[in-house]
Amino acid sequence: MHVTDPSGQRLVWKGTPLSVLIIKKIMDDSVLGPFKELSRWLSEEKNLLIYIESKVFDDEDLLNDKDFAPVRAKMKSFKEGVDLSNKVDFILCLGGDGTLLYASSLFQEASVPPVMAFHLGSLGFLTPFEFEDFKESVNMLLKGDAAVTLRSRLKCLIFDSSDIPNGFDNDRNDDPNQIIPPTPKKVDPPSLKFKFQVLNDVVIDRGPSPYLSNIDLYLDRRKVTTVQGDGLIISTPTGSTAYAAAAGAAMMHPNVPAILITPICPHTLSFRPIVVPAGVELMIMVSPDARHTAWVSLDGRNRQEIHKGWCLRITTSVFPVASICSADQISDWFDGLVECLHWNTRHQQKALNTPKRGDKNRNQVNS
Repeated sequence: MHVTDPSGQRLVWKGTPLSVLIIKKIMDDSVLGPFKELSRWLSEEKNLLIYIESKVFDDEDLLNDKDFAPVRAKMKSFKEGVDLSNKVDFILCLGGDGTLLYASSLFQEASVPPVMAFHLGSLGFLTPFEFEDFKESVNMLLKGDAAVTLRSRLKCLIFDSSDIPNGFDNDRNDDPNQIIPPTPKKVDPPSLKFKFQVLNDVVIDRGPSPYLSNIDLYLDRRKVTTVQGDGLIISTPTGSTAYAAAAGAAMMHPNVPAILITPICPHTLSFRPIVVPAGVELMIMVSPDARHTAWVSLDGRNRQEIHKGWCLRITTSVFPVASICSADQISDWFDGLVECLHWNTRHQQKALNTPKRGDKNRNQVNS
């Protein structure tokens, strides 16, 4: 049995990084200034090729900024859905946790380049770096030997039939801390309606229906229970501090190889959140006795309706997200728990006065 040591996960470059993808928070003017400053420094001082989204490239503020025009002219733009896996060496995120989730979503069929996330959003649990120190932080990244947290993702497939072709997509990952080389790409079967890789969670709920969700949960093709309530959350350890935590799940370090299953307002007090090994296959189907369909959300996006006879298949992806640490894998996580979620934050209990010699009450403890 091999237990992975988180401290052994380090970033080591095989060659000199030449290109960077910058993802900035949208609809927030306060991020535009840091974006320009960072882009100018990376282009002029580091001679890096910068990739940005087309909607950012065509932003009016950038178009009207004559001083920024030379930097913008050297940039490469792309639209969502374009494969960047062989073009980008690393990613810099400017925003909050949602910005990192979006960056992850851009790499669906390949490994995600190392990500350094700067805290310019609201919560910032997944963004440990302060922008004021961006030059020092990026220089550390470019030199390599930085601590990395491999955050597992979930591969989600929606079929309009429970009959999945034999051998299709048989690439489950028993250890999300190990990156497995992809097998030759298979042709998607006609029954596959949607596929997506999530970093946080998959939420199955009742949608607009007034009736309880009534969905069957299978683990490795074995039915384990029927969920009756508002819904179900299937999350990664990274997602355990998101919606799952609000629904009563334990908060789990991202290096733990596991999948969390958390009911949303179940119609029984005995249905508690559970944790299963990362290597299992989960299947979710609308129960034959259900009064309505169910709805699926993937990292808060791509909402899909699933009908009776349809199947949602969830496995641990072979493509995790390599998140650069500010300090190390353990310190970053606990710092986030305390600073963002105020974990176990309370006023310290006062000590009792030392009883004086001869005090009749010295053996009594006052509460």
